Amino acid sequence: MVKIALYARVSLDERNPDKAQFQDPENQLQPLREYVKSKGWETVEIIERASGGSNRPIFKDMLNRAMQREFSGILVYSFDRFSREGILDTLSYIKRLKGRGVWVKSLREEWFDTESPFSELMLAQFAWFAEFERKKISDRTKAGLARKKAMGVKLGRPPCCPICG
Repeated sequence: MVKIALYARVSLDERNPDKAQFQDPENQLQPLREYVKSKGWETVEIIERASGGSNRPIFKDMLNRAMQREFSGILVYSFDRFSREGILDTLSYIKRLKGRGVWVKSLREEWFDTESPFSELMLAQFAWFAEFERKKISDRTKAGLARKKAMGVKLGRPPCCPICG
């Protein structure tokens, strides 16, 4: 029986920036479950609530588990869910996983299949695109915060008590 990891990463919902609310991982998990059901694979679901470019402890744990061959592959809904850390980091993850015989596939992007002979070429290009998108998101967020600050809006968490003010 083949055992694989279904990795779903969700970010903060950009439509509600004031509410620090994460997107729903079920949007990714449901089609992943349907795919593996057709293959007859055993799965473990790994869900992370973090930005694609930030410190991701659950992702790092998943990589460590994969290196120990706890599962044969990692299936993601789309490439940007796996990494937005740039070309070098992403290729480093892939190389380490391939060295241990663990594959990575994207459900939406069929080219993102580390078992394909063209995967490294395609990965390099799309890792750059994913990193570029992360930078655009960061720039938009910073611009929005700067605008709110200029309008006099107090940023950050509300005070915990009257003393903290």
